[in-house]
Amino acid sequence: MKVHNAEIAEKFNELADLLEIKNENPFRIRAYRNAARLIKSLSHEATDLIKKEEDLTKFPGIGEDLAEKIIIIVKTGELPLLKQTRKKVPKALSDMMRIPDLGPKRVKILYDKLKIRNISDLKKAIKQGKVAKLEGFGEKTQEKIEKALAKFKTGEKKRLKLVDASMLADSLVKFLQKIPGVKEVIVAGSFRRCKQTVGDLDILVTKSKNSHMMQRLLKYDGIKSVVSQGETRATVKLHSGLQVDIRVVPQESYGAALLYFTGSQAHNIEVRKLAQQKSLKINEYGVFKGEKCIAGKTEKEVYRCVNLSYIEPELREDRGEIAVSLKNKLPKLITLKDIKGDLHCHTNVSDGQNSIEEMVRAAQKLGYKYLAITEHSKHLTIANGLNEKQLLQQIKKIDKLNPKLKNFQILKSIECDILEDGKLDLSDDVLKELDFVIGAIHSKFKLSSAKQTERILRAMDNKYFNILAHPTGRLINQRDAYEIDLEKIMWEAKDRGCFMELNAQPDRLDLDDVHCKMAKESGVKISIATDAHSAATLEYMHYGIDQARRGWLSARDVLNTRSWFELKKLFIRS
Repeated sequence: MKVHNAEIAEKFNELADLLEIKNENPFRIRAYRNAARLIKSLSHEATDLIKKEEDLTKFPGIGEDLAEKIIIIVKTGELPLLKQTRKKVPKALSDMMRIPDLGPKRVKILYDKLKIRNISDLKKAIKQGKVAKLEGFGEKTQEKIEKALAKFKTGEKKRLKLVDASMLADSLVKFLQKIPGVKEVIVAGSFRRCKQTVGDLDILVTKSKNSHMMQRLLKYDGIKSVVSQGETRATVKLHSGLQVDIRVVPQESYGAALLYFTGSQAHNIEVRKLAQQKSLKINEYGVFKGEKCIAGKTEKEVYRCVNLSYIEPELREDRGEIAVSLKNKLPKLITLKDIKGDLHCHTNVSDGQNSIEEMVRAAQKLGYKYLAITEHSKHLTIANGLNEKQLLQQIKKIDKLNPKLKNFQILKSIECDILEDGKLDLSDDVLKELDFVIGAIHSKFKLSSAKQTERILRAMDNKYFNILAHPTGRLINQRDAYEIDLEKIMWEAKDRGCFMELNAQPDRLDLDDVHCKMAKESGVKISIATDAHSAATLEYMHYGIDQARRGWLSARDVLNTRSWFELKKLFIRS
């Protein structure tokens, strides 16, 4: 059985959550959370590293105890300490942590203050208005929890984040590609459209007639159970709980099947409507005129039959792409090759894992021309945020390093906290020494929309402010966005000469695709940045590119497709 990094990380995160409910040592809890983050950021599977007998303690934050636990998980699929801790914390409390707006801290408050032990107790407390009276909750939070409870089903698994689904999909695809006779393997569905979360995987395969692909499939060690199996289709469940549908399709129908199973359903319906107007029929087997199949080998020829130019998978959401395609005016979407550098990363000076030099070498390997070092500012003490003196020291260090680099520039920046009153966390005297400034909210998430919006606008009034980081503050499957008038902020940002960030960190993907399109329509340029906390996570850039493409962004809509010479001009505010 192969255990993937995402599954190891999930066990450490769950253990940290349960220990937090039990009010255990906060340093121990943080160690497990840091271990989870590190495991997810590794460029190689921990399983493979262990097979090669590599020393896991070489990674920052992984001591002998954590390394031993990772090895046990890889070898057995279980973490004994987690199993023991689960027995001490009611399962219902674990279930409650999966409800939006109820993390471990709030579940603990409910447990301690209201003696809530299960979902039924929680519903009763909400009905009596007790939850709203708790410190840190309030009427709006109670209302959100109540709405979430209406949709919540005990035992129901969350949709996987795209990054977690990618790890599982990549492993299975590589296995299938090695089977004799297999020609093409592609993951369709919402995964191919790069939606931020994935419910299941649809995999299409073409193969030679004599390939025994379906029989070989069962040897994949990631499969927990086989739901169904036939000659051309199989449905399996992986150990992670993810369901996978695998379909063998004939080569002559490959394009039609790929279009059909990629979706979205709404997009496909609109395409079929166009076909009906031409007395054609489109399904997963091809394009038919009467009984005759006239197209189907490629997606392009299927689209061509209904006078559509090729529509990239990320755009297939029925958000106007059909009408624009009919006019042959679809945008040329941004690609990873367009990116010239990364404008948001952290080093071990704050809460990152690598030095400036190590981050720079990793950026150079990616072909970048520049990298911005953006530590946290002093207000974020949990992340070892920098004060004015420490930042000035880092500026001096970067100034000494830059002359030693060829065709590469280290940019001096900071991820500066936006305080509750809208002031920036550091003085203008030090901010003016930077190449540009990123502003970010890391506290007071529960302000009203009006106050939160005004807070950001006041921060943007500072002439040294340039980019708003992770603008909505949401964490996928963990924390909802704070209330904010993002459309107003975008228009005001354009007037002030400020920009918005698309944070490519897989837990964030913030801005999302809808708001990227809003930014494009508002004329506000976007910085696609990884918020990398290690050299390996600089490679998260492609997740940001995926969402930018879903938001219809072209290279010209994105800041860091430009050279530093061009960027420097944009960062100078009048």
